[in-house]
This record gives sequence, C-alpha cells and structure tokens, in this order.
Amino acid sequence: MDQPGTGRPTRSRLARTARLAALPAAYAGRTAVGLGKRIGGRPAEAVAAQVQQRTAEQLFVTLGQLKGGAMKVGQAMSAMEAALPDQLVGPYREALVRLQEAAPAMPTAMVHEQLARSLGGGWRGLLGDFDDRPVAAASVGQVHRATWSDGSPVAVKVQYPGAGEALVADLGMLQKAAPLMQTAMPGLDARQLLQELRDRLVEEVDYAREADAQTAFAEAYRDDPDICVPDVLAAEDRVLVTRWIDGTPLSRVIADGSQDDRDRAGLLLVRLLASSPVRARRLHGDPHPGNFRLLPDGRLGVLDFGATEALPSGWPARLGPLLAAGRDGDAAALHRVAASAGLLRPDQVPPQALLALLDPYLQPLRTDAYRFTRAWMQEQTRVVSDPFNAASKTQRRLTIPPRHLLLQRVAAGLAGVLCSLGATVAVDGEVRRWLPGYDSGPPTP
Repeated sequence: MDQPGTGRPTRSRLARTARLAALPAAYAGRTAVGLGKRIGGRPAEAVAAQVQQRTAEQLFVTLGQLKGGAMKVGQAMSAMEAALPDQLVGPYREALVRLQEAAPAMPTAMVHEQLARSLGGGWRGLLGDFDDRPVAAASVGQVHRATWSDGSPVAVKVQYPGAGEALVADLGMLQKAAPLMQTAMPGLDARQLLQELRDRLVEEVDYAREADAQTAFAEAYRDDPDICVPDVLAAEDRVLVTRWIDGTPLSRVIADGSQDDRDRAGLLLVRLLASSPVRARRLHGDPHPGNFRLLPDGRLGVLDFGATEALPSGWPARLGPLLAAGRDGDAAALHRVAASAGLLRPDQVPPQALLALLDPYLQPLRTDAYRFTRAWMQEQTRVVSDPFNAASKTQRRLTIPPRHLLLQRVAAGLAGVLCSLGATVAVDGEVRRWLPGYDSGPPTP
C-alpha cells in the first residue's frame, strides 16, 4: 500500500475509503472536544471557529492526498464556496483555494520516471531548464515549468502514477461521501454532481483527448483580444506540454483583486462559456478558479481542458428560446419549451411553479449589467436546501436528461465563481450575442 507523503495516489479502495470515512469521524471528535471546552468556559463562537478551521484543514489534506476523483470533488466545491454561510467562509476558503492551486507533490524521481516513460530517455533534450518543483497541481497531474526547443517557456503536466486506478477506486467510494460534502457545502446536490463526475472523470486521464480539446480551443481563439488558450506542443501518454502563460490566478483575484479585475474576469468567464460552443464546438466543463489566469494584457488565460464536451451543432436549439421565455416572465412558453426538451413532465410541474423556481437565476438576464453577490448565492442555496420549500419541491420533480448534466454543473459553477468575485457582468449582452433563438424570444405555439 502506498503511504502518505510518497506523492502517489493511494490505490487501495479500503485505504481510500478509510481516509474519507475518517473525515466525519474526526469532525465528530473535534465537536465533542469543543463541547468540553465550552463547559470549561471557552466562548461557543471561539470553539466553533476552531472546529471549523481544523475540519477545513483536514478536508484539504485528505482530498489532496487522495487526488483523483476525491480532489476533483474538492475543486468542484471550491467553485461554489460563495454558497457557504458567512461564518464558514473564512475557514473553508483558504483550504478550498489551496485545493484549486496545489496538492502534496509527487517525488522528483517519480516525475522523472513518468517523463522518461512518455517522452523517452532523452526527455531532457526536449525540455531544457526543467524545474523539479511543481508550480501547480490538479486532480490527476501536476505542472512543472521548463523551456522548449525554441527557447520559449512551457508548462509540463505530468500525470500521477496510478491516477487511473485511483479514479476507478474513487467512483463508487465517493457516493458514500456525499453526506459529508453536503454538510461541508449546504445546497450542493452532491449525489447528482458525483454521478455526473462518475461518467467523465476517467476521460481526464486521457491526455491525448485533452490535447485534442485544447487544440480545438486554441485554434478557435487564436489572436483573440479576450481569451488566451496556450498551444499544445506535445502529448504523450502521461505527459502534456503546452505553451506557458503568466498571469494572476483567479483565486487570487477572488481573494484580493481590484473591482475592475473582478469585473473583467467575470465578463470573460461568461464570454468563454457563451461563445465556446459556437466558436470551438465544445463546452469547457470545469469552471473552478484554478483553471484560469487574468493576464497582464487583460485577457483570460484558460489552462485546463480535461473536462470538455463536444457540441458539433453548437448550443442546444431550445436553450435560447428557453432562456428568453424565462427572461420575459412567460410562464406558458417557458413550460412548453422545457417540456419539449425533456426537462419535465407537463402534468407534474405547473407553469407558474417552474417560473417561480427559475426566476431568481434569470435575474442577470433582465438588466444591462448584473452584480453577482455572495448574499444572492446564499439565498438561492438556502431556498433549494429547504426540502419543504415550494421551489425545492418543484426542483425534485424536474427530469434533467443526463446529456444536460454537464451544462447544469458548468452554469452552477460559473455562477458560484461570479459571486465569489462579486463581479458586475453584462450577462444578457453575452447571451444575446452567442445563443441562437435568444434574441428573437420564445417560439409561438
């Protein structure tokens, strides 16, 4: 069995399950200790803060060591940290930001072994000035800086040995961890998220597939004034080499960026999501902050393409009319389009109930520029988290086809990041520019 600190994902299903199972147990233990401290006179608020801080720290350590699907879930949670209640934001944000940007690194010898296996024994001739210290870590690999043959800097993504096996071990195991994730982030539909991740995580181990996706985006956005996608230079087995781009990590913009930078990042995130199915015929499926940089020239750098979905025909034909009907408050048209798209059974969800459920999420479409706030996200989370709320009951009656789950997750993750940024964004203008059928309004019966 691989041990903590080796940098190799733990492959044993029993060992990985035990580590995740230890999280709620440890939380319960710390809560009991906290109760003892309260009896001993410590203020309840101070004890609660200490318990939350330690729980957040263990969440980072455990998910980071497990890597694979477990860390991927942590990153998905980090994209939605705006939904956390204010009293939890401090302790959890630091741990979740660390999950976006880093994880315990694998040893140097193991990195070299992976490079030799993928690029051959002469890999140093391809990658000059290779820095053994990783600059970032993701769910299935870590990134190093080096120099390409033309002297330009490159990013070298090296996959963790056993990442594929670790993902397979995670798939079933993480379903059992859903209650813990639900507790860590109220309102996150953990089980649905995990099921969607289950269908896609294995694809992220395939660096050749990722290279194809990144190349499609790079070609679609070449010389674009707003979006920067680095070119792929090599993709071999467990190593992916791309052009290097400098910039401010989005997590840092969230933490202490200026309002101008927040607004700029928010606008370009929306522009990327809205335009990529039209320009690249693909949807970028992973909007967590670790995948983006705000470049010095104001462009948005996009770094990771492990989770994308091919959309050969662009946006689904009914999406534009659906959003237009909701924007205009036309409950009958909204209901009709949703039913035709297979999103609900007409006899189970009344038109007005559907409009009431979606109405808060359609607010950004009803103004020239919308200010996203944590308070807005927290309110929507509170509503859908209440099982007795009318909106929550309506949501449970929807029948979202599996093919739409990625789009739903991307939209939710994007909204979470925009709220974390506190960005003011002209969402309606971007949607109007890129979604067919949105500008013309809902179709007639």
